[in-house]
Amino acid sequence: MSQFFQAWQKRKEALQSKALEQYTNKSMESVSDVTLTTNVEENIQLIEAQFGKCDDLVVRRFQTKSKAQAAIVFIDGMVDRNVISDFIIRYMTTPDITYHDPATNELDLTDKLRQIVRNILSGCAVLIIDGCQNAYLNNTRGWDRRSVEEPQTESVVRGPRDGFCETLCVNAALIRFRLKDPNLRVRHMVVGERTQTDIYVMYVDGIAYPPMVEEVIARIESVHVDSVLESGYIEQMIQDRRWSPFPQIQNTERPDKVVANLLEGKVGILVDGTPFVLIAPAVFSQFYQSPEDYYERFYIATLIRLIRIISISIALLLPSLYIAFSSFHPEMIPSRLVIAMAAGRSTVPFPSLIEALFMELAIEILREASVRLPGPIGPTIGIVGALVVGEAAVTAGLVSPVMVIIVAVTTIGSFASPSYSAAIAIRMLRFPVMFLAGMFGLYGIMLFLIVILIHLSSLKSFGVPYMSPLSPLNLTGMKDMFIRAPHHLLKTRPMMFHVQDKTRMREEDNRK
Repeated sequence: MSQFFQAWQKRKEALQSKALEQYTNKSMESVSDVTLTTNVEENIQLIEAQFGKCDDLVVRRFQTKSKAQAAIVFIDGMVDRNVISDFIIRYMTTPDITYHDPATNELDLTDKLRQIVRNILSGCAVLIIDGCQNAYLNNTRGWDRRSVEEPQTESVVRGPRDGFCETLCVNAALIRFRLKDPNLRVRHMVVGERTQTDIYVMYVDGIAYPPMVEEVIARIESVHVDSVLESGYIEQMIQDRRWSPFPQIQNTERPDKVVANLLEGKVGILVDGTPFVLIAPAVFSQFYQSPEDYYERFYIATLIRLIRIISISIALLLPSLYIAFSSFHPEMIPSRLVIAMAAGRSTVPFPSLIEALFMELAIEILREASVRLPGPIGPTIGIVGALVVGEAAVTAGLVSPVMVIIVAVTTIGSFASPSYSAAIAIRMLRFPVMFLAGMFGLYGIMLFLIVILIHLSSLKSFGVPYMSPLSPLNLTGMKDMFIRAPHHLLKTRPMMFHVQDKTRMREEDNRK
């Protein structure tokens, strides 16, 4: 009976999905086949039929200076009304002005209803004139937008402080402002059956590997979904291994970071409506590197980079090492430290695994709560909550003081990663390694590390090995992996991205 019900349910879902697909295809085909007529009122009815009874669809009828009936159609709130009044209607109705076309900076002609509807939804004003089958598509976009501000998720120590915003053309201009190269290419795409989201794919012709660029474009074109509201949609749908916890595509709010990666042969993916730009392909070493590494002197950048690597290791392994040593290998700990740990755990009624899980879950809850709370309250609640919970747990004898210190150091270490996506992956993997340490001790930790290394070595991002230049080994690329060599030694671009122009520095710097 249950098998019959499951089969019936699957059949019902398949029929519903097929009906929805047929309806969508039919509606889109009906729009794409329709063209305008020479009658202005018939054309207005065709456009209004596509939008239904929408109160924000504005149709302004007027008479041109040649006594022809005309109308301009737009969405209220998405256009600049001053441009429409002063530079379109005024030019079309004032007899003293001898100008035949609307005076806007971008103007296209079309008689296709689908293209007209698409442009109206994008913020254009469509001008229809009686006796003319073509409609004028005027770029009158003028909705409110957020100005260019400092990035919120990537704090800047040294470097430019402008970040991307939610407007696609502004984000592309921020990249153009820094990369004044005529070889910078921009490919426009539209993804999302209903949202019709604009996407720019940017790369430097002559540096980026052409098959890799075409692979990125092909994967984006293969995305068939009704909505793309943020670049995370594209990131999840075009990455190589969708079940991997490690991010295989970078995201950033910083234009300087995007430009630096474009000059290394990578591809930037800009999505309209979000300040986060995607960078592909990605390798593991880039998730503990920052643009500031190249703005400071090389020995300072190397020291900071090594600190980040140590911090990430602490964030991943410190709680599990405490569990393994306290439960399975106390003989490996110095005698005085063992006595101090035993004294602290004398009143704790739980094993070290339960103790660590309790504290880690409490910290994760506090961290998530502090993010969701309003700006001025969030950090305060996070700090006060951590102090109160930690002090209360130690006083009640639920956890040991050493465990509170370990959790605090682990949390601080997770904040040292410049990439939020990589930090999330480390936070996720911390829990399974704690379970393995509670069951098998150090053997469980080593087994976990071996599995993770095998997984990382098998990952690829658009054909580039994830662990490059460490695996496969590339000694030239190692100069900018764990350490950051001086700029005069970084004469070539990374070979792992199959760049066409390998030379980065063409003249020898003779200064020592």
